[in-house]
Amino acid sequence: MAITDLRKDDFYLAILRLLDTLGGSAAIEERLVAEFAFSDADLAATYEKSGWLIVPDKLSWSRSYLKLAGLLANERRGVWVLTDSGREALAGGEAMIRPLVAEAIRAYNLRRKEASIAAQAEPDPLPALPTAAQEEAGDTGDWRDALLAALRTMDPTGFERLCQRLLRESGFVKVEVTGKSGDGGIDGVGVLRMNLISFQVLFQCKRYAGSVSSPTVRDFRGAMQGRADEGLIITTGSFTADARREATRDGAPAIDLVDGELLCELLKDKGLGVSVREILTEEVAIDGAFFASI
Repeated sequence: MAITDLRKDDFYLAILRLLDTLGGSAAIEERLVAEFAFSDADLAATYEKSGWLIVPDKLSWSRSYLKLAGLLANERRGVWVLTDSGREALAGGEAMIRPLVAEAIRAYNLRRKEASIAAQAEPDPLPALPTAAQEEAGDTGDWRDALLAALRTMDPTGFERLCQRLLRESGFVKVEVTGKSGDGGIDGVGVLRMNLISFQVLFQCKRYAGSVSSPTVRDFRGAMQGRADEGLIITTGSFTADARREATRDGAPAIDLVDGELLCELLKDKGLGVSVREILTEEVAIDGAFFASI
């Protein structure tokens, strides 16, 4: 089956089964990639219009829909938990899982429609689930999507300067952008100081919409040989499974990888181009028994 033909419900059973196998909770993105034996070409495939990666997008929405149905929960970022309802659905197989998710989506859209009518054209209290067309266009309304779109419109020099500032904010000292052509992809160098120990780190910045592959990691490692203790590759895209394996290969200098999702979180944590406004809400309930007793 072609990657573009995969539907979100093709992943429902695999996600629940994998979590059950792993003891009920896990960070499952890479395990799912291995489960479906996706190739680097599969992982690099993008939607024709938007350029967004197809496999990570469909996996992400599959998990979101399973959560909406109460079959999954994610109590902290990146870690998914199989709920009791999820275990019951898993026992029933796809014949039970797919109708449960479809009903949850239908009920959600109905609640949203009722809330919109009640609010008389005020902003919807419930966010809309994206339509297939919106997903294909990459229009999910997520702040990370908007941030990545902004990062990808930056010129290469500006993006390198942003990465330089992010590293400084993260504890690096003497961070310099070199930007030399023909230097094995090395864009800069910094010193990471940890208590009494300092490490020389070479970094590379890639404004990608697709995936960084394993040859890129190997070439970068070759360029840093004898010049640094650690390597760091920062991208607005993602890394293929082979690239991640290459980065942690035994006997080779370590290379840390920062993909687009992690980059967004780091920029948010450091307040670089991202501001966070907390909204406090109240839930008020009327105690009828109190008034009846007066």
